[in-house]
Amino acid sequence: MLLPRLGRRIVRTISIVGVALALTATCAAAQTPQAVGQPMSLRPRAVPVKPLRPAVRPPAAQSASTPESRSAAELALSSEPVFDEGTYQRIKEALLSYSAIQVRGGWPMLPADAKLAPGASGPAVALLRRRLVIGGDLPAAAEPGDVYDAAVVEGVKHFQLRHGLEATGSVGAQTLRELNTPVAARIKQLAASLDHLLGMDFIFAERYVVVNIPAAFVEAVANDKVERRYRVIVGKIDKPSPTLSTYITAIDLNPTWTVPLSITKREIYARMRRDPSYLRRMHMRLIGASDQEIDPRSVDWASDRSPNFVVRQDSGAWNALGYLKIDMPNPYAVYMHDTDARRLFARDYRFDSHGCTRVDNVRDLAVWILKGGPPGWTRAAIDAGIAAGVKRVVNLPHRMPVAWVYLTAWMTRDGTVQFRGDVYRHDETLDRAGLADVAAGGFVTALPKVVRQSSNLDSR
Repeated sequence: MLLPRLGRRIVRTISIVGVALALTATCAAAQTPQAVGQPMSLRPRAVPVKPLRPAVRPPAAQSASTPESRSAAELALSSEPVFDEGTYQRIKEALLSYSAIQVRGGWPMLPADAKLAPGASGPAVALLRRRLVIGGDLPAAAEPGDVYDAAVVEGVKHFQLRHGLEATGSVGAQTLRELNTPVAARIKQLAASLDHLLGMDFIFAERYVVVNIPAAFVEAVANDKVERRYRVIVGKIDKPSPTLSTYITAIDLNPTWTVPLSITKREIYARMRRDPSYLRRMHMRLIGASDQEIDPRSVDWASDRSPNFVVRQDSGAWNALGYLKIDMPNPYAVYMHDTDARRLFARDYRFDSHGCTRVDNVRDLAVWILKGGPPGWTRAAIDAGIAAGVKRVVNLPHRMPVAWVYLTAWMTRDGTVQFRGDVYRHDETLDRAGLADVAAGGFVTALPKVVRQSSNLDSR
């Protein structure tokens, strides 16, 4: 199905209708007597909500973690995709729900000096229980009390998982900051996520791949369920990964890397002026128009003229793409690929590439992509192909849709609303005054987007 290309005027209409419905629902609820201390239901009624599930995320710094264990832990969190045909509608429902919370006064702020850990008690814990109930992380029946008991521990873990935090069950500085983020800020995130989805030409298929950049993970989706989920390393703040919609066409084993022209002019020239041995050390060659190799000593590296050659890096451990590249033609010259810097996958903050998406356990993802394609490409076959050291391109008989999205707020089919940090500040491309109107009960006015992306891949 083609994601609809919606105009900015529709956003405003949707928001006006949504807020009107929220106000109507709130007014109706205000006329219904309620028991003291019994909160209203805050989730969209049309979305069934699962019971709270135990937190399963391992500690981020666990030294024994492996690509396999990390991907298994990520998948165990949920089989619900971040991006499917219902994502847009569900974010609208979440926006309606959070607008209702705002109209009712929002949620309480927790004191900065409060000691919030298992076993604690007092007014601050009672306030925390109230906060968790309003956000849907603790059942309403568990609100009474001022003790940090097992129910609160599970509620805090649920909250932490929804916000991409390590599920410790204790309220540290990061968790407190997220708990004290006003509901108005969450409404802005939901409105911005709607805006980011506008105009995306993405055709959902039985099997597809999606990267959510702010969450720094990739999902392999089949029949509306996530079958694989992996941690990824995406672009740095000053070299952001682009949002895009394209197709995976091949898996490249032992790939070479053709350096984009912009990087050649901006980085290669400067490095060669400082160190004439740079190309040799990096296993890079200069290739001319007729595919002939050019001697680097014949090039005037001090010139500012456009080069009449390309720079190509040989296959091997030194290659910027690692041993495997998932080929997906796009105007930004970015890919999903391997890396030898795997220690970074154990971190919660994974914004450290130059625009590409490095995938934890990428060989396993390649096996999933090739499933139903050319026969015989098992994990063992891919490992053997890489070990052979020969460049090989495995073409897919049918292209597979892939999307890189930028969602800092979304709701999955089970009713869980997730939030992540706006690392690239893309949410701020919306008009600030318009977002303030949304938070206060108005509508969104979106500014035109200007795409400014770096195609600088990970060069060493």
